[in-house]
Amino acid sequence: MAPKNNIRLDRDKREEMTKAIRDHFLKERGEEMGHLASDMILDFIMEELAPEFYNMGVMDSYRLLSDKVADVQLLLK
Repeated sequence: MAPKNNIRLDRDKREEMTKAIRDHFLKERGEEMGHLASDMILDFIMEELAPEFYNMGVMDSYRLLSDKVADVQLLLK
């Protein structure tokens, strides 16, 4: 299945994230999870949820920069 977005993770980062998923399920639910299942959950998060978090971050940055530009414009008056 081809990814729906352009998020690419290097092998070490992907392994770190899938391990975090496995550790979370073990700690919170007492369930052991295999590599395939954690890979599938990570793919779901990256394809379905990450774009929304990315967009929120972009909007937060836009608001912050807009406020700073407004401050500079006040100084110019």
